[in-house]
Amino acid sequence: MPTIAIVGAGPGMGLAIARTFGSRGFDVALIARTKEKLQTLVGRLGQEDITAAAFPADVMDRASLTDALDAAKARFGGIDVLEYSPAAHSLLEDSPTAHSPVPALTLATPSEATVDNLQPQIEYVFYGAVTATRTVLPAMREAGAGTLLFTTGGGSVDPVPMLGNIHAAGAALRNWVINLDKELAGSGVHAAHVAINVWIGDGGPEGFPTATPEQIAPLYWDLHEKRDRSEAVFNA
Repeated sequence: MPTIAIVGAGPGMGLAIARTFGSRGFDVALIARTKEKLQTLVGRLGQEDITAAAFPADVMDRASLTDALDAAKARFGGIDVLEYSPAAHSLLEDSPTAHSPVPALTLATPSEATVDNLQPQIEYVFYGAVTATRTVLPAMREAGAGTLLFTTGGGSVDPVPMLGNIHAAGAALRNWVINLDKELAGSGVHAAHVAINVWIGDGGPEGFPTATPEQIAPLYWDLHEKRDRSEAVFNA
């Protein structure tokens, strides 16, 4: 069976993407920091006859991320789709889809940006994606097949001042992914960026559009199947 590895897996988007691919015959490798939370997701997917396994890793620790992806490849025989989404909303403790808050990640407007508050965002959003890709891409290139999907918030496309440092990192990832897809043209490997321009779940800022993970997740399958664009922006 083909396998999708979801980096930044949680009970919101990660679970919805796992269900979207798992219900179509994929095994699922779930990667995030907290083993217990991952095991809960594995159990929920198992109840739906989706084969999944947990591989704890911290995206800020590049060696642990590489080790987790290598373990997933060994467990399932390879990785056919990589989805990377340690999304910025996971840093907000009151978000209904929040992961455990990541230390040292703070918000800053563009004029408040410093090397110190930008560097952790770059490490978290961008460098982790590069590390994950370098771990799975060689085998995809050799096979002539594979899909690389990366998620940011809508601010990577249309930034807002209060999240200036987060959106700068997201924009860097976006640029790199679109360029990566250009490089991979004709190789059989497809890369695409997803910008989620809504609040995921309930309880968002007043007047801000919302959507459920289940409404958003089919977009990832569409990008994997059609392979006709390097970017999609999800709007309500």
